[in-house]
Amino acid sequence: MIFLRYSEIGLKSTPVRVRFENRLKENIMSMLAQDGVEAFVTKNDSRFYIETDKEEKAVNALRRVFGVASLSVADTCSSDMADICETAARYSLERISEGQSFAVKARREGDHQYNSVDVGREAGSAIFLANEHKGIKVKLTDPDKVFYVEVRKNKAFVFESYVKCHGGLPIGTQGRVLAEINDDRGIVSAWLMMKRGCKVYVRGSGAEILKKYDPELKQVDEDDPKNILGMVLGLSFEDATSLDVTKYDVPVYVPTVGMTDEDVSSIMKMIKEETSG
Repeated sequence: MIFLRYSEIGLKSTPVRVRFENRLKENIMSMLAQDGVEAFVTKNDSRFYIETDKEEKAVNALRRVFGVASLSVADTCSSDMADICETAARYSLERISEGQSFAVKARREGDHQYNSVDVGREAGSAIFLANEHKGIKVKLTDPDKVFYVEVRKNKAFVFESYVKCHGGLPIGTQGRVLAEINDDRGIVSAWLMMKRGCKVYVRGSGAEILKKYDPELKQVDEDDPKNILGMVLGLSFEDATSLDVTKYDVPVYVPTVGMTDEDVSSIMKMIKEETSG
């Protein structure tokens, strides 16, 4: 099971949050389909759950979905304490080595007859007993290995890492904009607007790399598309000072205006690495 967390969406009012969640689910399914990953996607309690037998491909696809703050690949079980301990012990067997120290960090949401401290203590005890022959030890500060247990209502998830994603807002929750993408700065500018939830139309070269973040990305040639709310230009501070905004009928956005060439290159390198698979 892969489960996803969002951050900024949770700050919205209930009607807006539900709308953003629905859009995020659509974007998740679209991204998985683009990468050829068959999966079952569900949503519950501020989390999205993805069941698939193509774990690695799914993780690579989901990391490119704007709106996702982090994800984890987990073993699942019921919220029964005995089941949690059994799952945690089994999960740890191939993930902790001779002489290593470990800790368990637990979170709990819902109505249970135990709290988070109880989960951490009991799961930690089960992990220790299952691996006692390896000479392992408990160390709550700076351990070699951390196991996480998250209990949500009637289910529990045991995992070993948080995979950081881009966060932001789901594409399509904000307005449409047109981006000029004739160089790296233009591509990064369009990427940053996509991260803020804008549906970006692109003009110029570089659309294929951005399509990895929006499978439905549209490229236009000459005429501006209708109903756009702004132009996106990849300009440095020096370039922006001579920009004549009066020739545009819509607001002009320059996301990289405060970035150095090194800043832009760093983001562009990350984009290329992330989309090279």
